[in-house]
Amino acid sequence: MRKMRTATVIALTLAAALVLLLSLTVLPKRLAFSGGDSYCFYLGDTSKNCRVVDANRETAALKRLTLSGVCGESATFSTLDVQAFIQSVGGEILFTEEMSDSVNYYCSARLPYSVTLYGQTVNLHVCVKDGGVTVASPIIFGGY
Repeated sequence: MRKMRTATVIALTLAAALVLLLSLTVLPKRLAFSGGDSYCFYLGDTSKNCRVVDANRETAALKRLTLSGVCGESATFSTLDVQAFIQSVGGEILFTEEMSDSVNYYCSARLPYSVTLYGQTVNLHVCVKDGGVTVASPIIFGGY
């Protein structure tokens, strides 16, 4: 009886360790962007009915797993080498918009979400401001 209990405890401990190791490898890969200071997940099927769910760096991967109907996501960075980042996701700048407080790059890249803007398929939006950089796939919904 005692050997059976010990074997059960060992099996449960090994199973828990395996689940922990799998979650540590799978959770970060569920995010479109890694290393962000904060994250937003966009739920809905258009920008008109988009609901935004915020998360911080520590909770983003787990929060993403609990959401259904995600149609995009963004990450904000205090600093980011924009050209290196765009290159790292296989991005190509399609067009830019310069505003009084920001420069926006609309790109085609190897990312999971997309929209059509000005007749082109866009799946990466990068907004550079003095206070930091926000990247999104397909685009940044809401204010930025």
